[in-house]
Amino acid sequence: MHIEMLSRSEVKYIQSLCQKKQRQSEGLFIAEGPKIAEELLQSDFSIKKIYALTEWIDANPLNNHDVIAIDEIDLSRISALQTPHQVLVVAAQKNDFEKPALKNKLSIVLDGIQDPGNMGTIIRIADWFGIENIFCSEDTVELYNPKVIQSTMGSFVRTKVFYADLNAFLAITDVPVFGAVLNGKNIYELQKPKEGLLLLGNEGKGIRKEIMQFVTNPITIPKKGGAESLNAAVAAGIILSHLV
Repeated sequence: MHIEMLSRSEVKYIQSLCQKKQRQSEGLFIAEGPKIAEELLQSDFSIKKIYALTEWIDANPLNNHDVIAIDEIDLSRISALQTPHQVLVVAAQKNDFEKPALKNKLSIVLDGIQDPGNMGTIIRIADWFGIENIFCSEDTVELYNPKVIQSTMGSFVRTKVFYADLNAFLAITDVPVFGAVLNGKNIYELQKPKEGLLLLGNEGKGIRKEIMQFVTNPITIPKKGGAESLNAAVAAGIILSHLV
């Protein structure tokens, strides 16, 4: 297979997709590495272009996709990773999901999660526990941030992420809202709910005061040691293992 040298303008364009403003105006995002590329290829996301090393191309059935064989130098030029990994995919964003019903299922609500690694890990945890829907405040980190996409390890293809005004969204919610707080009911004493929302707050500040009014069931992971708080994604995993 012929290896192409990428033009400076093409490199610049792919690099620009690391910026939120450019991603939103183009409606595209980038995803990297064999695992995530494989998940995307098997999903219903629309793939615009694949840039990959020949070894990856030879090992993967790519049907009708637009694939460009590049060398490691060009891959490192377009990659957002410290260590580029065989393949980079440019794909179209999906933001047109129908608003799902909340009844008879558990969903997650994120209030101001800022760290892309936390966000991606929460999506991965949701996928592990079979949770399909995550509702986010408008200031929660964007799903298509490259670091979020990488941290999901491909789970974003099975999880729908919505952004909304949480005040308006929670005001009309008719299922229990389980808020992760420091002084709620011990999660180990909780009966598994058949439906509800698990609300997780900002890494440093917790759940906003104006959002707290919607919490019907404050819950806590009981503390044995001296740590002040838990990482948001770790807390999500522990709580979901008891709610699901």
